[in-house]
Parts: sequence; structure tokens; C-alpha cells
Amino acid sequence: MFREWGFLVSEMVVLILLAALLGLFVGWLIWGRRSAVTVDTSEADRLRRELDACKAKHSDKDARIAALEADVAESRVQSAESPQVEGVQAEVEQVEAAEENAAVDYDSDGVIEGENEGVKPATLDAARGGVADDLKQIKGIGPKMEKMCNALGFFHFDQIAAWTPAEEAWVNANLEGFKGRVSRDEWIAQAKLLAAGKETEFSKRVEGGDVY
Repeated sequence: MFREWGFLVSEMVVLILLAALLGLFVGWLIWGRRSAVTVDTSEADRLRRELDACKAKHSDKDARIAALEADVAESRVQSAESPQVEGVQAEVEQVEAAEENAAVDYDSDGVIEGENEGVKPATLDAARGGVADDLKQIKGIGPKMEKMCNALGFFHFDQIAAWTPAEEAWVNANLEGFKGRVSRDEWIAQAKLLAAGKETEFSKRVEGGDVY
């Protein structure tokens, strides 16, 4: 009987040793390999470097664009201030003035009559009540043109609104340096609205101080 007990004990010891060895081996497989695993960061570092290089490239591009835009703006200013450009602008203004002062048959009667075109409208020696309308609210009449209209005897919207085609022709022919502007800028249509107490988009801008 004691022999059998001894045999069993020896077998148990052997089994325990085998179990311990197996546990050590499994532990080595799990923990040993895990500890040996290293994280490869080289790919992430490469991508980060490429991203930084791309950002730097775009930053350089934006700075270059800004510099070029500044150069273009400066060139435009210098060109506008150059004597050659000023001379060209003066020539253009002279041509436009010549076209406006050219002899035109404003009343379409087949005869070019200069300042005698059409029929002279009724005029006033001064504004009614000493207060003239702001003729600058009519698009096409600036401060200089307003003074010219006043000099011709026109101070009020209703005067311009009442012009007949023949009277319109006379004014067109007598606006020295600005001939034909009455028809070209449609003064009469605007004056009719303003004389009736209405507003135009342009008159609103004038009253708001956005034009003159």
C-alpha cells in the first residue's frame, strides 16, 4: 500500500512540475512577446514631416501672392501719376469735350443751328422764394452743371419737368461743354419724379451725402 502511495505522490510531483513548466511557457509566450513589441513611429514621423513641409510651402505661396498684389497696386499708382498717363487722360477729355461741342441737329429739323436749336424754355431771374431746388439730385447734374443751369435761369425741378422736345433741344445746344446731356442723362424724366415729391435711387444717395 505504501508503495502505491509513493507512486502516486511521485506522479503528482511530476504533474505539478509539468504544469509549472507549461505555465511558465505560456506566460513567456504572452508577456515575453508583448514586451518585445515596439511601436514603429517612423511612418507617422514621415507623414508629419510631409505635412509641415506642405504647410510651409503654402505659407510661402501666400506671402508671394501678397507681395505680388502689393507690387501691382504700387505699379498702378505710379502709372496713374506718370506724366504720360496724365497726358493720355487729358487727350481723352479733350476728345470727349470736342464730341459734346460738335454741331448737332438737336431738334431734328434738318438744319444745324448751333445755339438756336429748338425753342428757349421759360426762365427765371432767381429761385422762387430765394430757395432753389437741389438740381444735383438729377443724375447728370453735378455742382458745375447746377451752376450752369442756374445761370441759364433754371432753378427748380418743375421747370425741367415741363420742357417740351423743342425746349429740350435748346438746352442741349446751350450747355457749353456739356451739350446733349439733357437727353443723354434723361433729366426730364427724373425731374418729373422729383417735382412730384418722389425720389429716385440717385436722389437718395445725394441726400445721404454719398455722391457729393
